[in-house]
Amino acid sequence: MADADRFEIELTDDIADKFNEEQVLEELRHFLPAQAPLKDFIHHNTLHAFQNKPFHQALQEAAEIFGYSTYLPVSAYRQLFLEGRISESVLEQVIVERRGRESLELWKERLIREDFDSSHKSRIGKLRVHWKQNFRVNLDKDVHPVLFRLLGSYLDQGIALWQFSKREKGFLHSVRVLESDSLLSLFHGKRARRLLLETDCNLSDLLQILVGRPSLYRRYLFDQAFCHPGWSGMVSVLERHPEKLLYPAPISLRDAIALELLLEIDALDNRLGNSWEPLASKIRFPMTDLFESPVFRVLYEVYAIWQEAFEWSYFDQVLKGLQMTPEAPAKINPESFAAIVCLDDRACSFRRYLEKFAPGTRTYGTPGHFNIDVFFQPEQSRFYTKVCPDPEKPTHLVRASESGSRYRADANFSRHSQSLIGGWALTQTYGYFSAFKLAESIFRPAETPSMVSSFQHMDRKGKLAVEAKNPPALSNSLQEGFEVNEMATIVESLLRSIGLVRDFPSLVYVIGHGASSVNNTYYAAYDCGACSGRAGSVNARVFAFMANHAEVRALLRDAGLDIPPETQFVAGLHDTTRDEMQFYDEDLLPLRHATAHQLNLAIFRKTLDSNAWERSRRFHLINSAQDPRKVHAQVGLRAMSLFEPRPEWNHATNALCIIGRRESNRHLFLDRRSFLSSYDYREDPDGDYLLGILQAVAPVCGGINLEYYFSRVDNSRLGAGTKLPHNVMGLLGVANGIDGDLRTGLPSQMVDIHEPLRLLLIVEQDPEIVLKTIRRHTPTLEWFANEWILLAAVRPGDRALFLFRGGEFYPYVPLTKSLETLRDTDGIVLSGAAGLPVYLLEPQPAP
Repeated sequence: MADADRFEIELTDDIADKFNEEQVLEELRHFLPAQAPLKDFIHHNTLHAFQNKPFHQALQEAAEIFGYSTYLPVSAYRQLFLEGRISESVLEQVIVERRGRESLELWKERLIREDFDSSHKSRIGKLRVHWKQNFRVNLDKDVHPVLFRLLGSYLDQGIALWQFSKREKGFLHSVRVLESDSLLSLFHGKRARRLLLETDCNLSDLLQILVGRPSLYRRYLFDQAFCHPGWSGMVSVLERHPEKLLYPAPISLRDAIALELLLEIDALDNRLGNSWEPLASKIRFPMTDLFESPVFRVLYEVYAIWQEAFEWSYFDQVLKGLQMTPEAPAKINPESFAAIVCLDDRACSFRRYLEKFAPGTRTYGTPGHFNIDVFFQPEQSRFYTKVCPDPEKPTHLVRASESGSRYRADANFSRHSQSLIGGWALTQTYGYFSAFKLAESIFRPAETPSMVSSFQHMDRKGKLAVEAKNPPALSNSLQEGFEVNEMATIVESLLRSIGLVRDFPSLVYVIGHGASSVNNTYYAAYDCGACSGRAGSVNARVFAFMANHAEVRALLRDAGLDIPPETQFVAGLHDTTRDEMQFYDEDLLPLRHATAHQLNLAIFRKTLDSNAWERSRRFHLINSAQDPRKVHAQVGLRAMSLFEPRPEWNHATNALCIIGRRESNRHLFLDRRSFLSSYDYREDPDGDYLLGILQAVAPVCGGINLEYYFSRVDNSRLGAGTKLPHNVMGLLGVANGIDGDLRTGLPSQMVDIHEPLRLLLIVEQDPEIVLKTIRRHTPTLEWFANEWILLAAVRPGDRALFLFRGGEFYPYVPLTKSLETLRDTDGIVLSGAAGLPVYLLEPQPAP
């Protein structure tokens, strides 16, 4: 081994003898990816393990420890600067803030012209790679195919026809049964088989055979796990959250590691015979600690400055626009309606068009579970479905009844197609017909039984058992339905938090969202994150039932929230991929409301046409110059197209979250880049409702933003690469080919157009109240204190701006002096332009 590659330190015998198995396993659980199975695909901070450290420091550590790319290349930032996307004045301001005014010219020269060596050697893998370098054995090639197949078969959630034997007793026990009962062995030699069947497979014992020095065990296990972070991360998640599997399969990270160590011992026995010695006996190791803080490097300071300049070139415009809120609030049209939708950034344009075509209409944004923490059980399902934020632990169950079948039959999915005789017969008959159907689906996309449709999550005509019996019934420790006082608390909390407490219109729409697609293994990522990656139809319908309940209204009236008897809440679902809507319980509307609802449907249709038309500027195969209705029809077909890997762009380009009154931001064109959460500071003088909003918004919107960020800057390691070669593995995740590691993060087809900016969260409230609020909840404070999410406050009254830095708020004066006014979006849509600035919208005519 060359001296340049030798990393040696002297270790005392006392240190060398230490290995704390449980501590190392807990460290692994902390650093491994935390992506759950596909059905529960919830966006999260990819580098969650570093979130206790400042953002830029964490990104350098992640890069040097694991080899990740955590920023755009320097050349990409320079190109953005040349295009004017990074403002020179903002760049200079960032340099002065980080390096001082006296260093402005030096650092500006470095940023724009100096050449940097951006290569770096990751620490992970440096120990285990010596099997290949010194022993000429590729353990990954020998071990991974067997290991991945065993894990996939054991954890399988419905693809395999036969279940793994004795699965209920745990992974390692099942492998022992498989090995002892099989005519063929998993191993080439006798030693690994004996260790499996006759010992408890203690990790220290196995590592003694492989490595030989306890001080290196921790490093070896990290190297091993991060050779396949997808499978290791999945095991880690399922060990802590076994409820995420519909078909139970108890597994632990320890058992998975033990089996891999056995397979490695067997592979070495097979390749080298019985003469090989532990890794530590051949090479003098050791090395700096895997997680030792890196030293200052100019390159990472250059990255940090460019990144902040990129972010604030946009954020500065946004904050200037929020300062320019019209003094006179928009007039309310008493004949119009209100709509409560998810705060999702895809609703940003939907709300804008709804307000355009129904002037005086009020729209509100809130997390799409609408305060309903519940499990849902469809009538034909044996399983419960969680429809609330992933961290929540619901205690209530809502069942469906009087439902029709949600799915059409298809011979391709018949059990007979998997049998020897039935499979042959169907292949020779229906198989030929299926080939013609496949060809037809390419040229004439249409709904099929295999497509994922948000409208199939709940039967539109079925009944939901929302109200609990007296006394409430229990099912698996869950209360079936809600009691009246519980319903009143839920409704009051949501309405007060969004500021809908007076001037109720006759119709209030509660609109969840979901998505539809055919060729999309990431379908859950397109649905509502606040509903655990599912459509929000159940939540919208349950909330409307509660808000219409007479006894609930009476309790609310006693609490000072008077909803007039003539006000009716109507539930709906917006399919964001097809831009279609469905409403529920319309037959329960009184005649006057039913008539008004029919008139409103025309407004919704026009809104959806225009929303799809605006989205079409991102779709290269659609001509946006056509009539919006024709464009809308083509957009809808994308969701049903087998060859379309981008049914929609989902959260691509997200960059903002604005918490405040709609009248404070409706005058801005934000190009679908902002989560919009309604909040009225006048109803919350102590920040109590703001705390609840931030506790939900920070992890949900921050998780979305950061997963898009990291999947964009390093799509091969922090993302999933292209989805085109992906295969679904046991309904757990996706892999390239048949034996690859599970891919974590987002595929390139979801992040191609994403601009990696951190989320700027802006609160319309006094900064002192915001500061007191975030200090009340440490996990929420951490997001802002370490600047994984940037935080700003707009003080009501004088519209003064404040930024949260170093634990305090400081005044901020935008560099932007004015914004261009936009008459309509027609020119933007037809131009297909990307990377748009912030515009002022021309005021809509009074109703």
